[in-house]
Amino acid sequence: MRAIRGLWRWRHNPLRRTTDLAEAWVALTALLLILVVAPVAGSLVGAVSEDALQRSVQEQHQSRRQVTATVIRALNRNPLEAEPDSASGRDVRSRVLAGWTAPDGTERHGSVMADLKTPHAGDHFTLWTDRHGGVVAPPMDPATATTHAVLAGLGTALLAAGLVEGGRRLLVWRMVRRRYARWDQAWDRAGPDWGRTGTGS
Repeated sequence: MRAIRGLWRWRHNPLRRTTDLAEAWVALTALLLILVVAPVAGSLVGAVSEDALQRSVQEQHQSRRQVTATVIRALNRNPLEAEPDSASGRDVRSRVLAGWTAPDGTERHGSVMADLKTPHAGDHFTLWTDRHGGVVAPPMDPATATTHAVLAGLGTALLAAGLVEGGRRLLVWRMVRRRYARWDQAWDRAGPDWGRTGTGS
């Protein structure tokens, strides 16, 4: 709004300098770019990210399997406390030696984290594996992918707006420096006659 007011104010003002009008146009252009280009860039990046992440979610759900594992023995007595604000909903995790059957039918054994407070031999819990039975992280859910895409789009829009504003400030700074340089040149030319104008000397 200040850019529009600036253009209107300098439109027919007899004191208007070329740089005043140029600064107002730069401000108006930057405002339009922030209001139009930044949201469009954010939307495009968000849409592309959403598409890529949802494809990744589908691939993870196709390549990962949830299997039931059996505790062979606990590897430590003190459970590892999860983060208090963890979104996983699991309060406690313990490291155990467990056995499970891989999706290809082979028997597997290994040290894994179990969501059991006090694990005992024979306890059952679930874990995620790849097609060959190797332990992997749970697949991302679609809602989390959408959240990441929204954050990517928002970040892109803010970055674009910041770049436009930074470019505007740099351009105005250069214009002001040029104006000051012209003033210095004018003062240098007027300097020898300063204060003697009209005295006849």
